[in-house]
Amino acid sequence: MNELREVPFPAPSHWINGRAVRGSGPLTDVLNPADESVIASVHEGTTEDVDSAVDAAFAAFPGWSATSPEDRVTVIRRLAEGMRKHSEALAATITLEMGAPIAFSRQAQAAFPVASTLAAITAAERFEWTEEIENSLILHEPIGVVGAITPWNFPLQQVVTKVVPALLAGSTVVLKPSEISPLSARMFAEIATDAGLPDGVLNVVQGTGAVVGEAITRHPKIDMVSFTGSTTAGKRVSAAASDTVKRVALELGGKAAHIVLPDADLDFAVERGLAYAWANGGQACGAYTRMLVPQGLQARVVAKLQAAAGRYPVGDPADESTRIGPLASESQRRRVDGYIRRGIADGATLVVGGPGRPAGLETGAYVRPTIFSDVDPESVIAQEEIFGPVLVVIPYADDDHAVEIANGTVYGLNAAVTGDEEHAMAIARRLRVGQVDVNGGQHNFQAPFGGYKQSGNGREMGRAGIEEFLETKAITR
Repeated sequence: MNELREVPFPAPSHWINGRAVRGSGPLTDVLNPADESVIASVHEGTTEDVDSAVDAAFAAFPGWSATSPEDRVTVIRRLAEGMRKHSEALAATITLEMGAPIAFSRQAQAAFPVASTLAAITAAERFEWTEEIENSLILHEPIGVVGAITPWNFPLQQVVTKVVPALLAGSTVVLKPSEISPLSARMFAEIATDAGLPDGVLNVVQGTGAVVGEAITRHPKIDMVSFTGSTTAGKRVSAAASDTVKRVALELGGKAAHIVLPDADLDFAVERGLAYAWANGGQACGAYTRMLVPQGLQARVVAKLQAAAGRYPVGDPADESTRIGPLASESQRRRVDGYIRRGIADGATLVVGGPGRPAGLETGAYVRPTIFSDVDPESVIAQEEIFGPVLVVIPYADDDHAVEIANGTVYGLNAAVTGDEEHAMAIARRLRVGQVDVNGGQHNFQAPFGGYKQSGNGREMGRAGIEEFLETKAITR
């Protein structure tokens, strides 16, 4: 919508140099995907807005980079406490802007950012900012101004994963959150300012990838771009950034295989596998969207999946009992529905769900959670990232066949293996992915996270996440 009108309070405007800036672009509506109501209106950013934000970050860099790591930790610790204090408001906002069920928003969307921030603090406190290698002094210095471009599926967690380690490293940031879910990012900026982050160290410019993302990626004063999103968009970011030879870190798509071994506890494998396939409505790059099962066990596994699917009620994300809410947008609903129809057309066996909206949910971006079996590993639904609650079950003959299928996509983000631990660990070592969950290992915020192949490059989380935002200097004497 192009007309200018008053923005709701608190204004979801840009945040530049420590204050709210209305911006010069047209207004665009932020929709609640559950009922298509307008929850806010945001001014789309322009190249001029990006220039202002970059200038602020560039001016703030000398002062922030000169602060001690201990002083930076102090500010970021207050930021973590601020997010904890406002966790209920953050969870409710994320539920409104992208449709995550409120129980999941509390458990993951608002809680994970606090946990990952505290883990980043621990990593920073352990980090050797200077070290000696023979007769050389090695200095690890902040890279400069970072452009961070984040998606809508985990809007706060993805912001924190980039912004917090960049700040701990001494860099300054210009952030472009998704235009679908911009409100939590704006709240984060205000919480950071309240925590004592100096003006200009963190700036937020709302808007589209085509305008704001492009301007950030090409800007000559930005030293690095950290991007999370689709593989297609990541390729465009990498190409655009090449003009200024800036560093690019990409966390892109995934098509995770969950290999269920013949010796696995099938009840555990099904419960965990379905939970990780359908969490956040399947809108997660690391969702376990392919379940690989021994040929002789497929019928038993499918029967258990069919029974477990009934424990995933779809409905209003504000309802505490809802486990799957709407997808984040109507365009995303149409996309996922198209994949479900494609799976049927290509001959996969429909076990649960199917195309169309769930009964009684004719309004909103709802799809029917779906399970296919007897899926050809080369088919579209087994190869492409669907980003919705769609699980495909693929039978395999033996270990070599399972590994071949698991590695047989362009992606390499993550995987899971369930079964005897020694057997599972042997399989995990053969998988071409950045991380493997063996028998439901507890998530580790200190472990590096990132992908092989077209799932991206670089690593986030822990020490590796801080290293992404540093330059290395050797002084030899």
